[in-house]
Amino acid sequence: MKELAGRLAALDPDAGAALHVIAYFDRLVEGRAGLEALVRGAAVLSGDTARLVDEGRGVRIRVGADGVRLAGGAPPDPRWMSAPLEPGGVPAVWLERAGPPGGVHAMVLERAAAAARVVLDRTRGRAPVQGPGDDPASVEVLLDASASEHARRQAAGRLGLRDTVLARAVAPAGAPPVVEPMPPPGARVPAAREPSAAGGRRAGVGPAVPVLGLPVSWAAARAALRFTAEGDERDPGPRTVYADDLGALVLLAAAVGAGTEPVPDVRALERAVAAAPWAALTLHTVAFAPSLRAAATELTLHHSTLQDRLAQAEQWLGWPVHDPYGRLRLQLALMARRLHRTAGG
Repeated sequence: MKELAGRLAALDPDAGAALHVIAYFDRLVEGRAGLEALVRGAAVLSGDTARLVDEGRGVRIRVGADGVRLAGGAPPDPRWMSAPLEPGGVPAVWLERAGPPGGVHAMVLERAAAAARVVLDRTRGRAPVQGPGDDPASVEVLLDASASEHARRQAAGRLGLRDTVLARAVAPAGAPPVVEPMPPPGARVPAAREPSAAGGRRAGVGPAVPVLGLPVSWAAARAALRFTAEGDERDPGPRTVYADDLGALVLLAAAVGAGTEPVPDVRALERAVAAAPWAALTLHTVAFAPSLRAAATELTLHHSTLQDRLAQAEQWLGWPVHDPYGRLRLQLALMARRLHRTAGG
């Protein structure tokens, strides 16, 4: 789609821009983005402050052209460009620009309104609730930072959660979000930390918070998911990552996005992994084992064989991994590689 948009832009700039807008909102919907992300997309793509106002559902979101959320401000001006959520309905998506919408602005409004309708129907629809396990819409509302406190409190009630209960958000790869209530203080907790909601998938797990604070746990869970790996020889690492364990590494996640170019150390690591089938698992084990001897034991290798492998790997990498600084550099390269591989999802 991106390549097609580029070709169209060369032939017809307006058509190329329209296709880019369509693809952008389609990706947000497929990724189950929240309402604030949709309004932010409308603002950034149009270059104007954008709003979503749905009084019936208690939704009021305003984002500036720079992507920063703003206070509500004055009521929308009827002269501004707008689009309803439903044909013939009242305006709900606004661009703070006077005049009839045309070109890219019209496309932004149309696609933003359609995407918002999908999210609102999914998260604030009127479908009957069968039970906590059959109510993903309430889970999404509970995790949505743009939802009002009243809406989140109602969602918590439908899920059988009380405000005083601690819970955590779980972000399973390729699956809807999950809320896990935490055991009450003093209760016996199983030794295994694996969240039951993961279902064998890679998963990021947010911190335990009061129920109405779950949007914070959900944001942390999504960041933690990016540090997960498949756990095989080509992509070694933990399949479950807890946000509480990341510490300052969350800064690294914020620095590596979908459009971020890999730093030279990550490129060198990719070359090493491509050069030998053993490189990924060997380097990961060496980076995180307490010693080279422990790494050799974990890899079931003779110590001298591991030394030979490392000598070869160091040539590909361009830095030594025997000393503490070299191991730290390798750890960061491995983490950044993982973040690049998960930047799109």
